[in-house]
Amino acid sequence: MVAIARPAQDRKRWFALVVLSSSLFIIVLDTTILNVAVPTIIRELHTDVSALQWVISGYALVFASLLITFGRLGDIFGRRRLFFIGATMFGIGSLVASLSHSASQLFIGEALLEGIGAAAMLPATLSIISATFQGRERGIAFAVWGAVAGGAGALGPWVGGILTTDYSWRWAFRINVVIVPIAIIAAILVVKESKDEDASGLDPLGVVVVTLGLVALVFGIIEAERYGWWKAIGNLSIGGLSVVPFSIAASAVLLTAFVVLEMRRVRVGEPVVFDFTDLKHRGFRYGLINTGVLAMGEFGAFFVLPLFLQAGLGLSAVRSGAWLLPAGIAAFAGGAIAGGLSHRFGPKYVITAGLTLEAIGIWYYVAIFGPSTSFLDLLPGLVLHGIGIGFATSQLTNVVLSDIPPAKAGSASGAAGMIRQVGTALGIALIGAIFASQATSLIHHDIERANVPAPVRAAVLANVRNSVGGGTTNAHTEPQITTIIRNGISDASKPAVGFAGFVVTIGALLSLLVPNIPPDEDPAEPVL
Repeated sequence: MVAIARPAQDRKRWFALVVLSSSLFIIVLDTTILNVAVPTIIRELHTDVSALQWVISGYALVFASLLITFGRLGDIFGRRRLFFIGATMFGIGSLVASLSHSASQLFIGEALLEGIGAAAMLPATLSIISATFQGRERGIAFAVWGAVAGGAGALGPWVGGILTTDYSWRWAFRINVVIVPIAIIAAILVVKESKDEDASGLDPLGVVVVTLGLVALVFGIIEAERYGWWKAIGNLSIGGLSVVPFSIAASAVLLTAFVVLEMRRVRVGEPVVFDFTDLKHRGFRYGLINTGVLAMGEFGAFFVLPLFLQAGLGLSAVRSGAWLLPAGIAAFAGGAIAGGLSHRFGPKYVITAGLTLEAIGIWYYVAIFGPSTSFLDLLPGLVLHGIGIGFATSQLTNVVLSDIPPAKAGSASGAAGMIRQVGTALGIALIGAIFASQATSLIHHDIERANVPAPVRAAVLANVRNSVGGGTTNAHTEPQITTIIRNGISDASKPAVGFAGFVVTIGALLSLLVPNIPPDEDPAEPVL
């Protein structure tokens, strides 16, 4: 048999991986880079925490709700084409955000334009990789993609701290304005077009229903802390109840209708946004579950860590980001190591080991958190946490798409991205609620015992609430109040991070259900 040489373009596939992973890096970085800059942005734009929460939450809302839709559009019209459109939108949004003079302009640039662009780019990067690589190479490429996804989230606070302290928060967006054109030019040169040649058309009703359902779900999860899970605590209420349960109920109705609609269209052979019959593949089914659990624990823990460092220990934004840097480095290292381990033992055991290491790292935080915690105290937990993220994230990507036909890679990767974003939002909402309630209760109790005047007490408690949105709890400089706040924040961080540890521990157990798919296995043959 005569060996068939690879096309010349195939030699560029590893450069394509670099371009796509770099694009993923700026997308994920954007989800965390602004958290440490919130107080500075509030001062410069003369706005408040509530307005900035809408900017950050809006990005997650738009991003998550459009991932499945754009994933399917990439399958139909071409993933590279959709990547170009998404990157252009992302770059324009970054430019608008970098020039912002008001919270509303920042919302348009960051939440709307960048959110839409990111939703188009993310599934395109993963589905292009799925179509470009085969066998063992695909496992390696997925590992690189996953390591970048995990590491970028951990590096966000460090990068944001440096930019905010030494330059300007606007550079968080200006960097994108420079990188995006380079990524587009590089993609033109090295990325090949791919799409589902058998795609017969769109499912407009399905697009509308799933988008509205996901908007309602993510809105309910993200805004629960602000408006209350049940009883109204904000200005959005219906009959004295929070708008949140109504939003989640509407989401349940819409997403149920979406499942019924898509299943009916599959039976009659009509185009669909998402083929639910793909859930018959164990790798895809359990991989999605573990992706959501991992995101809840990973981003929930990284939501509390900067709050603990800045409000509990009194560190600056740049210093707290530097303290978290080992987790990001360890995540990249873990992703690199995971590829070789997966080739030897299979991805299932690497995922289980990763989630276990991450859980140990998070439980370690619970044990050592305190008002006098040092960097060296925190370091072992950061390293274990980071390595665990690298292991699990890199190989979950491999498992989720390993038995999905390349023609469906766009919608499948969109589903994985959506699950990750919803898990992130849910983890932050739940862990943020635990942190806020515990901090308020503990600080209120200690201030009452210290006989602090009522006006000062009210101001301190208001600052504690604002700290969950990224504000500061150190507005009062009296040593007695500073000590009370730091002790309260440290104690409140323990149950909040402990919940993240519980979630990841459950994830480690659930990972035992993931099939151990050899990396060289033919991805066209499903593991049932």
